[in-house]
Amino acid sequence: MSSAPALASRPRRVYFFATCVVDMMAPQAGLDAIELIRAAGIEVDFPPDQTCCGQPAYTSGYTEQARQTARAQLDLFPEPWPIVLPSGSCAGMLVHHWPRLFADEPAQAARAREIAARVVEWSHFARDVLGLADPAGRPERAKAPTTPVKVALHTSCSARREMGCHLPHEALLRDLPGVELVQQARVAECCGFGGTFSARHPAVSGAMVSDKLDSLRDSGADVVVSGDCGCLLNLHHAAEKRRAAGEALPRCTHLASFLRERLGLGPAAQQVTD
Repeated sequence: MSSAPALASRPRRVYFFATCVVDMMAPQAGLDAIELIRAAGIEVDFPPDQTCCGQPAYTSGYTEQARQTARAQLDLFPEPWPIVLPSGSCAGMLVHHWPRLFADEPAQAARAREIAARVVEWSHFARDVLGLADPAGRPERAKAPTTPVKVALHTSCSARREMGCHLPHEALLRDLPGVELVQQARVAECCGFGGTFSARHPAVSGAMVSDKLDSLRDSGADVVVSGDCGCLLNLHHAAEKRRAAGEALPRCTHLASFLRERLGLGPAAQQVTD
């Protein structure tokens, strides 16, 4: 299990690897994560040639295609800055699986390991570097909302098991003004997305997301927060279908968006599709 690399001091600049899901389907979530970093006085560099981390191909057994995707991005992070990702599953791909992809190519493997050593999942960065889990370290804004809200946390399977992201997620949500963190049943259970799993096994995936939404509804949550937009999009669209039939279900938003909203730091996405 990996978390944030040990940083000797707060960096002056970081790379931001947005992930393809954020880039194409939930850009405001990425912008909210970036703006919280910038609000702390840290510059953000966004390599324009970044694409997918290769996880969909890799987990579907297309190892060579995943290797090609990773190889095309090995030169995008030349400076020794941290590489921040707003997705625990994609961070896990870079940390644990990029080095394995190049096991038979020593030079590329060394570059992949060097990149892996600098990868920081966003919630770890927010907790350990930005200090946003400490109420004393959070910026004060007169217009920060304090209206009571119940929040349930969903952590993707890869984020929880490969990167331990549920721990900084929980720390960042605790003690937010007006926020009550509630627990759903079977909190560690998959939402049914699983990347290409949801496309290959739609009936199974649909049953899983329905079970997850039932547990989130029964928790009394007003908002579902996660650090992975793949899960959030799966939950959001399944919830929208059930809302159309008259059911009341919580809105789904990225952790960075929810933090930006509750800290009063500018307009943030109210749901993952904003």
